[in-house]
Amino acid sequence: MADLDTIRKLRSVCGASITSCKKALQESGGDFDRALEILRKEGAQIALKKSERQTNAGAVDAYVHSDRRLGAIIKVKTETDFVARNGEFLKFVHDLAMHVAASGPENTEELLTQPFIRDQSKTVADLLKENIAKFGENIEIDQFIRLNL
Repeated sequence: MADLDTIRKLRSVCGASITSCKKALQESGGDFDRALEILRKEGAQIALKKSERQTNAGAVDAYVHSDRRLGAIIKVKTETDFVARNGEFLKFVHDLAMHVAASGPENTEELLTQPFIRDQSKTVADLLKENIAKFGENIEIDQFIRLNL
């Protein structure tokens, strides 16, 4: 059986429920990295199932670099206002705006394939799937623009 500290650590890394983390650790024989991979695969499956659901709510956020010469605005859609107002969702949207400002993708397809600036071990697509699994709703990166002098 997995100890509580390992379950908490796994949950803090991937955002999955305690039950899912415990199950993944049991399935992996206590191997943290393997359990993380199991949870990421489950997150991808959840994202695929939810991808057909309509997104009628969401949030717009902006990031402006400290020198005021670079910024980005992004619109991310989700299914309900409940998730759209959630602090963790809003942080996710802000992090995406910062990523767009820093990396300058030309379109959503390019954005999704880029390594995420805050954690180079995962792509933006991986981060999106994790958040879909975490919130239990479809999430779409709808529009973004990057501005610089």
